[in-house]
Amino acid sequence: MSLRDKDYMETMSLYESGDSTGVVSITDMLDNKNINKNTGEVKIRELATLLIRGGWKESLKVKKESYPLIPKSYIDSILNVKLDEEEKVRDKNKMNMLLKSLARNESRIISNKTLIRDIKEHEIKSNILSSRTTLLDYLDFFERMHLIENQEPYSSNYHSPERVGKSVKRHFVDPSLACSLLNLNVDKLMKDLNTFGFLFEALVERDLRIYMDYLDGKIYHFRDNVSGLKVDTILEFEDGEYAAVEIKLGYNEVDDAIKNLKEFYNKMIKKPKFMCVIVGISEAAYKDPDTSIYIVPITALKP
Repeated sequence: MSLRDKDYMETMSLYESGDSTGVVSITDMLDNKNINKNTGEVKIRELATLLIRGGWKESLKVKKESYPLIPKSYIDSILNVKLDEEEKVRDKNKMNMLLKSLARNESRIISNKTLIRDIKEHEIKSNILSSRTTLLDYLDFFERMHLIENQEPYSSNYHSPERVGKSVKRHFVDPSLACSLLNLNVDKLMKDLNTFGFLFEALVERDLRIYMDYLDGKIYHFRDNVSGLKVDTILEFEDGEYAAVEIKLGYNEVDDAIKNLKEFYNKMIKKPKFMCVIVGISEAAYKDPDTSIYIVPITALKP
């Protein structure tokens, strides 16, 4: 099914591509429904394949070995065709270097200063961006070309709003783009679970952005600069109600996620409508009887 109708090249959610059963919905949780469903086994290698493939419609028509070609061609088309259509002169090598830096920092909350520092650490001197103005111009170009889509911070209803972080969480429109820029494949992801975790977070937040767009809502992230408390995703609905979501690749991390959500709940003036941990590896979706926090595999979710 299609949840959107947009002019530019848009990637699909797992539900749209048929990789999520959709047996649990965001609407179910918003309505406080009791959920206890066997969702079936999901192997970690399958999730890695979904990251490399991305949500591109064309990827459903090709063999697995061709998956990396689609995000690569998307990047190339922007840096070659689209860039040539712009009146302003930009350095393609430096733009590609910045894209690689963004890929290394996918799903992270980083400042422009951090991006510049990362570039200095990883690139040769001739590729260093000359100014903050150039960096902002390139980032603006990537946003207009629908390569990146930032996740804004959430600050409403917190006891100490001056402590709340103001930096965006940076994302590519599809995690396969980051995989392409970092030359990752399934085997490399399986050997680097830290990178895998950040990219899985990007996959989930891509889907949540699509689902919330369908529900006329938005997604944010939350961070307390003093205590370090973070929540991966805030879902804000059209009526102002919101939900708090943590994202974990492995089920072994669920207990820590629940603890984090409970701390967040206790510090908020207006309480979230529901809280949820979205996981990669799990065979069930359910509502935790002790905390009323939902545990849902991403491969079982729909709007």
